[in-house]
Amino acid sequence: RDLHSFPTRRSSDLLQGRQVHILGHEQSKKAAVLLPLRERENGIEVIFEKRAAHLKQQPGDVCFPGGRMEEQDQHPSETAIRETCEELGIASKHIQLVAPLDVLVTHYHGHIYPYVGIIDADVELKPNYDEVEKIFSVPLTFFLETEPERYEVALVAQPPDDFPFDRIERGRRYRFRKGAIPEYFFTYKNDVIWGMTARILVHFVDLLKKM
Repeated sequence: RDLHSFPTRRSSDLLQGRQVHILGHEQSKKAAVLLPLRERENGIEVIFEKRAAHLKQQPGDVCFPGGRMEEQDQHPSETAIRETCEELGIASKHIQLVAPLDVLVTHYHGHIYPYVGIIDADVELKPNYDEVEKIFSVPLTFFLETEPERYEVALVAQPPDDFPFDRIERGRRYRFRKGAIPEYFFTYKNDVIWGMTARILVHFVDLLKKM
């Protein structure tokens, strides 16, 4: 029914109690990752994976354990735990969720839900070699004391050939806004941490510095 056909009070009632979401979330590709911490003798470490070289997407990249939400996942936190267990070869009882981080909205219609978690110090990590080439750790103090390199990557609108320029002011001379995304780089020994993993990491470190 047309919203305008409702009385004013009835119309307002329709939206009362509505929960806020990210616009377009129904069509987005949703994934979740765990930023895993582990306490060792020398302090707290951040655990990373290096993706297997034979994977089609992002082969060889350094990342956090995680993946796409599946139908059986009732909440993104379940996705983060399930994927961590599969990729690190541990049971969920060895993972303690600490807190969610801010949702990362990607430029390809994706939403990534990051969580901070603690991995039991004495549990053995066994990488799933179907997905993971290796597992390694970096002292948290490294990220607290090291400023990442930052680069701005431009995002430029490229309308398709059949775009209806005749319906907008200035037509083909319309000035679309240009955007940019920050790309951060950390280098620890021979491993490079960048992309969405680095963006989540920078967000986490910024939160720690404000505490």
